[in-house]
Amino acid sequence: MKRYLILNAIVVGVLVTGCHQSPEPDQAKLPSATVRAKVVERKTRAAAEDVVGTVRPKLSAVIEAKVSGRIEQMLVVPGQTVKAGELIIRLDDTEIQSRLDQAAAARQQAESDLKRFTVLLEQKILSQSEFDGAQSKFRMAAAAEAEAKTMLGYTKMTASFDGVITRKLADVGDLAMPGKPLLHMENPATLRFEADVPEALIGNLKLGDQLSVRVAAAGEMKGVVAERSPAADANSRTSLVKLDLPGAAGLRSGQFGRVAVPVGAISIISIPAAAVIQRGQMEMVFVVNKGHAQLRLVKTGRPVGNELELVSGLSSGEQIVTEGVSALADGQPVKILP
Repeated sequence: MKRYLILNAIVVGVLVTGCHQSPEPDQAKLPSATVRAKVVERKTRAAAEDVVGTVRPKLSAVIEAKVSGRIEQMLVVPGQTVKAGELIIRLDDTEIQSRLDQAAAARQQAESDLKRFTVLLEQKILSQSEFDGAQSKFRMAAAAEAEAKTMLGYTKMTASFDGVITRKLADVGDLAMPGKPLLHMENPATLRFEADVPEALIGNLKLGDQLSVRVAAAGEMKGVVAERSPAADANSRTSLVKLDLPGAAGLRSGQFGRVAVPVGAISIISIPAAAVIQRGQMEMVFVVNKGHAQLRLVKTGRPVGNELELVSGLSSGEQIVTEGVSALADGQPVKILP
């Protein structure tokens, strides 16, 4: 019996020893990593509310005809760059040219009659009233000729400023009439952002204010308030605000964007975007604690310059790793560069 108990004790000891043959890795054995770190602090910044808007050209034009006529030449296509004064549309001028010829002939006849009447007046053969009538006919004929020349000039339509053609609404053979749009053009070098700002926020804006404007294709930029409508729309309770935008790659008219309208001041913690690790839907940072890097779940908010606003996960005064996060492991010893 005593021998049996000894054997059982040996078996239990062997089993217990086998259960502890695969211990968890010792984090203290990880090599030390050299990183840069930053102490996060709570700061006060201006709070803002996003208002959606649209990028629009500051200078745009709708090209319309001033006289009726068939389009003889359409010299531009959408996307084409044009210079101020460049010919873009030519109308059939046959009818107007005929009117000009008639007006020119009438003016020449009136001018000849006036010269003859002048001689007769000097010779006391013609009365002053007859001379005045001839002079009046000449002036009317000259004015009719000038009008016909002006109308003939309207058959050649030119670009009113340097820009680009954005839309073509007619083509060769179509009838152009006054008030009928033929082309749209704009200057892409001068763009502005237009937004309908709610009446509760419009009081926070004044001419010359610089606001942050974000457009997906062009990133974030500063817009200057150039116009602010003095009256609110009765239906939407908003006021139109226009901001001049700087030139930026990828910025085009018609793009959707958001402008940050100030509403007050708030206290936040912001951290460098490079310090945040994305793993699926989770956001994490390495917090330096007693010489070791420890992973911590966090939640970030909107961008604040080159940093991200921190919603939760850190307290003011804690130190986080800002450079070298990709090569770190949870619990790894770190050496912080000065």
